[in-house]
Amino acid sequence: MGFNETNPIIKTSSDGVWQGEPTLHYAFPLLIIQTTLVVFLSRLLAFLLKPLRQPKVIAEILAGIMLGPSAFGRNKTFTHWIFPSWSTPILECVSSIGLLFFLFLIGLELDLNTILKSGKKAAGIAFAGISLPFLFSIGVTFVLRKIIKGIDSVGYGEFFLFIGVSLSITAFPVLARILAELRLLTTQVGEIAMAAAAFNDVAAWILLALAVALAGGTTAHHSPLISLWVLLSGIGFVIFMFLIIRPIMIKVAQNYSSGGNNNNIVEESYICLTLVGVMLFGFTTDFIGIHAIFGAFIFGLVIPKNGDFSGRLISRIEDFVSGLLLPLYFASSGIKTDISQIHGVGAWGLVVLVVSTACAGKVLGTFIVGIMFCAIPMREALALGFLMNTKGLVELIVLNIGKEKKVLDDETFAILVIMALFTTFITTPIVMAINKKPSSKEDFQLEKPQKKTKKQNNLQILACLRGPRDAHTIINLIESLRSDKNNNNYSSDIKLYVMRLVEFTDRLSSITMVQRTRKNGFPFISGVLRGDNSTDQVGAAFEAYSTLGRVMVRPAMAISCLSDLHEDIIHVAEKKRVELIILPCYKYWQIEGNEVEIHAGQGWKMVNERVMSRATCSVAVVVDRGLQVNNGMRVCIVFFGGVDCCKALEIGSKMVEHPAIRVTLVRFIHHGSTNFDEAQRTLDDITISEFKMKCGKQILYAEKEANNYNLVTEVLAIGKSGEFELMIIGNKVKFPQGIMAKLFDEQHLNEKNNSEFGPMANLLASSGKGITSSVLVIQQHASNDIGNSKVASFVDGSGNIDNNV
Repeated sequence: MGFNETNPIIKTSSDGVWQGEPTLHYAFPLLIIQTTLVVFLSRLLAFLLKPLRQPKVIAEILAGIMLGPSAFGRNKTFTHWIFPSWSTPILECVSSIGLLFFLFLIGLELDLNTILKSGKKAAGIAFAGISLPFLFSIGVTFVLRKIIKGIDSVGYGEFFLFIGVSLSITAFPVLARILAELRLLTTQVGEIAMAAAAFNDVAAWILLALAVALAGGTTAHHSPLISLWVLLSGIGFVIFMFLIIRPIMIKVAQNYSSGGNNNNIVEESYICLTLVGVMLFGFTTDFIGIHAIFGAFIFGLVIPKNGDFSGRLISRIEDFVSGLLLPLYFASSGIKTDISQIHGVGAWGLVVLVVSTACAGKVLGTFIVGIMFCAIPMREALALGFLMNTKGLVELIVLNIGKEKKVLDDETFAILVIMALFTTFITTPIVMAINKKPSSKEDFQLEKPQKKTKKQNNLQILACLRGPRDAHTIINLIESLRSDKNNNNYSSDIKLYVMRLVEFTDRLSSITMVQRTRKNGFPFISGVLRGDNSTDQVGAAFEAYSTLGRVMVRPAMAISCLSDLHEDIIHVAEKKRVELIILPCYKYWQIEGNEVEIHAGQGWKMVNERVMSRATCSVAVVVDRGLQVNNGMRVCIVFFGGVDCCKALEIGSKMVEHPAIRVTLVRFIHHGSTNFDEAQRTLDDITISEFKMKCGKQILYAEKEANNYNLVTEVLAIGKSGEFELMIIGNKVKFPQGIMAKLFDEQHLNEKNNSEFGPMANLLASSGKGITSSVLVIQQHASNDIGNSKVASFVDGSGNIDNNV
């Protein structure tokens, strides 16, 4: 037997079921089952709560509570086999390792320089969000000590500190996920909330360290000197970390970033030694008498955030820690949470008191300061108050430490856990209700189109990009569209909105990425793509392009899950009344010797498909094979007929005016086919005639016969010839059945698998065909209705939000 009442020795593994031994009586097999059950239940609850737009932490806390004595744990058989009392220390040890590294990740996530530069608004809101709940907690502490038996044996100061910290905490990671879910990260509310929550996080850890120091004194020798020594040792540890360890880690990060790919052994050594440092510094603070998590948190805080060292650390450990070990901490917390301890009207009255006090303190403090001192509109200030009331893992850590130090009893612990759950759960629906927009009819009236003045009579384009390569392509493409008629005064007929698309996930690295993206104001200037220093050059390129007066550039940023990014793009296109959305293709090519196709991922393909199917303006997708305008560019417009090809011709006509671009129009005509609408063909003839009349000798024009045998071959020959740097083609073209069969046979695919492009466009976007030209695929939309999608705010060069561009 692995364990029984008469044999207290716990063995690691059994000899197997065929030896007649109960496997679950051994530590390691039982830990495997516990981990599997915890992860499965938390993921299941996260899936069930997803329609309610709840953060994952809600599901993880609920999973822990359900596995404890509040639900499944009430069954003695379940508890005996799955969570026996002898397994609790093992489960807590494993989960504590996960917690240690998670707090290290949180320290990596917080950038002190960004926090200090956040401004008076964020600092004032953070101060109000901490001080008012602390003030209210004086009364809560008094009531709890009077009503709950046994608490009066704990010192008033220690109990007050733990209650105050638990009421005043804002969970920074959970808040970031809620803001991303509600599409508020790039709004004024989101920016202030993130900065204030970062202030709040640091202050909460300082107060918690003080509370632990005082509690440690009461549980040891009941001497105030013990608490004083613990506190002074903690201060000395922080000073040591910032004065000694931080310069060392700055040097390590610099060596790591400049090492390239030739020193893999050295780089691995840096990573391993840093992870060992997490445990050593955790041991140091535990030895001092505070808690091991403080050492890990401070170590993460002192590691420099610039460069790719911190990003590599996060990518190495976050999935294992957040996905596997951290849920065990929620499970161990849930086992300690017994909601049945709250019985009677009086006890539930205390729950209402604690919850209402927590909400009132945070919301009122933030609301009052936001309106009176920060000049935030009333609705936004109210939303900010509820956002700052978000709790999460940090709250559970505070409560667990309080329970370990015997400051909180079972009933108080359960009350505070319910408070954390409730305040976090209500955040999303309340903020959604506060930010609820007017009906679409009202929106339409507010957004009623106005006649353009002469000054405003320019082409408005929304260009989306994912990274540096997309930025290079966009600049070259916009330059090709820029009219040179007004070149003498450097004015432009194009107004360009450049939107950086940032994917937000549940990973901590997403929060770090958002912080890096936004901290310098202009959304491109900080390195969003880890390890790619050219991102700084991208920001400088767009800034220079705008400063030179060639094109009016307004930068923007959308931070959402891939499944929602299309809503941001479409909303901005509608709000700014752009005439053309430019999207990068989900794949691009490196043509150096052999053609290499690089995929950004199927999720980005889905974004493009949804924009193309739902946008109320024209959409262009760039298939980049090294587009360059500087030394001249040859463009071929391939015209088959239809509205998409007519729009392609319209865009191509703008390129004719550029002195460095030579445009060729190739029209394919199919005679005697009933698949082409005669009215559309007449319109095509008129469009071609007007184009030729307007451009005259500036273009080359050719007509070719399109039949079932040579059309595909002719179009491929244009792309393969190397005579053109760019081909412009309409997306959806109605071909006769014979040509369609040839197209699908050429690509070995069916129409359902390629909903982003039409068959001919998809052929030109394919790899392995020897095509060297970049391709601009155009889709025309006749509808110009104003929708009411989600918001993506614009950011000016100073980092200020501008919703009235």
